[in-house]
Amino acid sequence: MTTIEPTARPATRRPPRPRRARAALVVTVMLALTLLVVIASAALGRVEIPPIEVLGSLAHHFGLDVGPLPSHPQGEHTLWVIRFPRIVLGLLVGAALGAAGCLLQGVLANPLAEPGVIGVSSGAAVGACLMIVIGGVGVNGWALAGAAFVFGLITAAAVYVLSLRDGASSAIMLVLTGIAVNAFALGIIAYLTFVATTAAREQIVFWQLGSLAGATWGAVWIVLPLVIAGVAAAMVLIHKLDLLALGEIQAASLGVNVETVRRQVIVLVAILTAAAVAFTGIIMFVGLVVPHLMRLIVGPRHSILLPTSIIGGAIVIAGADLAARTVMGDADLPLGVFTSLIGGPAFFVLLRRSRHAGAGW
Repeated sequence: MTTIEPTARPATRRPPRPRRARAALVVTVMLALTLLVVIASAALGRVEIPPIEVLGSLAHHFGLDVGPLPSHPQGEHTLWVIRFPRIVLGLLVGAALGAAGCLLQGVLANPLAEPGVIGVSSGAAVGACLMIVIGGVGVNGWALAGAAFVFGLITAAAVYVLSLRDGASSAIMLVLTGIAVNAFALGIIAYLTFVATTAAREQIVFWQLGSLAGATWGAVWIVLPLVIAGVAAAMVLIHKLDLLALGEIQAASLGVNVETVRRQVIVLVAILTAAAVAFTGIIMFVGLVVPHLMRLIVGPRHSILLPTSIIGGAIVIAGADLAARTVMGDADLPLGVFTSLIGGPAFFVLLRRSRHAGAGW
């Protein structure tokens, strides 16, 4: 009687490091970096406040009798009236732009996509410039922000409607239509700048450069619910965005209504971007560079890509604003100067370091 000897089991490979553990590590490091940037932003400036006193002020504000209060006579006023509103608004703006860029790159399957491609930024600039020309230099800040927000939403809606063909849009038509609408909006901005007074012209130019100098708690309480609602709605679309990465035909065969998802993403991107630029002006490259960098670090899965893009955007804006306040001494430079000067070369380096364009899609 012959017996069949059992075949030897193939050697098992060592399992790769779990994705969840790596994702948790990346998020933890980014959150720690965010905390460090926040403390540094609150401590540094014309009135220097030691970090231990910053933490003590925060603790006392929330009912904890821990740590010393600021020793400077204007320390508490500086922290809670000037710096903390600016820091929180910067974190919200960065989170909104990072989330908007991640969503748009996912739905268009294009790593070069950014929120401005659907016309939100240029539309907001038209609204702000029009309000400055009509109301003059002393125009109310809330009216300026409201006009920027409304015109940003209207422009995004116009880009989507104009890109429709037979009731459906496509990624290439959205991009091309966005380019055309942005060019038209820039023409309107140029005309408004030409007819404006000298003082109004300076305000128009400064608004387009972006700044957090006028941040208030009132602005924070308006932007906060919009960003929270936009991010929460974006988290619901994570699975569908992952399926869209397979291609529109494959996603449709798996039950994804591509047009509905694209419409939902455009609405969310418009709300997030309009809320971000309404009180700060145009801030370039954050929605483009941050999601692209996070994709190279954590991969294309939106369950981790979206949260890291949100945190990364907050870090970039908070860090850039800190540099804008401190690098030139008493001068408060426009925030958009730093994001453009750093974002452009950084994005070029990222593209060169990638093995091939569009890696990870």
